[in-house]
Amino acid sequence: MAEESADKELPAAPLTLEGSYILHQMFRVRWTSWRASTPVEQRAVIEEAASLLEEMGRPGEEQSALFSLLGHKGDLMLVHFRRAIDELNRAELQIANLKLTEFLEQTTSYLSVVELGLYEVSVRLYNSLRQKGIEPDTPEWKEAVENEILRQQKAAAARLWPEIPKKRYVSFYPMTKLRGEAKNWYQAPITERQMMMRGHGVIGRKYAGQVIQIISGSIGFDDWEWGVDLFADDPLVFKKLVTEMRFDEASAVYGQFGAFYVGLRFPAAKLGTLLEGKTPPLED
Repeated sequence: MAEESADKELPAAPLTLEGSYILHQMFRVRWTSWRASTPVEQRAVIEEAASLLEEMGRPGEEQSALFSLLGHKGDLMLVHFRRAIDELNRAELQIANLKLTEFLEQTTSYLSVVELGLYEVSVRLYNSLRQKGIEPDTPEWKEAVENEILRQQKAAAARLWPEIPKKRYVSFYPMTKLRGEAKNWYQAPITERQMMMRGHGVIGRKYAGQVIQIISGSIGFDDWEWGVDLFADDPLVFKKLVTEMRFDEASAVYGQFGAFYVGLRFPAAKLGTLLEGKTPPLED
């Protein structure tokens, strides 16, 4: 009982690190209109779009990538990573001004920011400060938190500002933690959530080398609370990883999932191949 009371004295929200802003754009091709256009019109559209998308796709922290989507949810997905949200808006407007968009219908989009949750660090720091008699939200507390955040940012810089992994396949989905009457993630003590996220992370690390996972936070940005991007060269790993995680308490009890989008990455130079109704290759 004393331990439970002590847990409740700790701040409820874990610390987080934020990095690149991310925008996913999903489109359906207006195939009837596209086929009705002339070869000259099609060539001009493809050349203009490919030129811009090739420039936007150059390797680096601020990068865009194209994916051919499977299923009825769309034909094309663009993923943009940018350091500033203003640059995401610029990328979105650049796409909107292409002639190509006359032949596209945007089916949905998703806005988020790369997020690293610091449950382990948070509980350790909060307990340390409490033992020293430092109260939450005091200047001393805020200074300690700020210093810890700076240390963690330096250590995790590569994960906060990643290039879009150049894998053949992507699976993107949004998710939320349950806020139900009987079970509510946000009412569970931080130490319980810490333990559940630790177990969740153990499962993810089993797939190291097979899949690259990028978690992005979207609270205050979009309709769900997180976005998850999985990148791999074997699409079956998506099924295996997500299935195993569904049995983990953090997902089995508290996880709620949105629509899944699975796509094949391809270079901007092969946009014409997609619009010919053929599967574009990963490389030029």
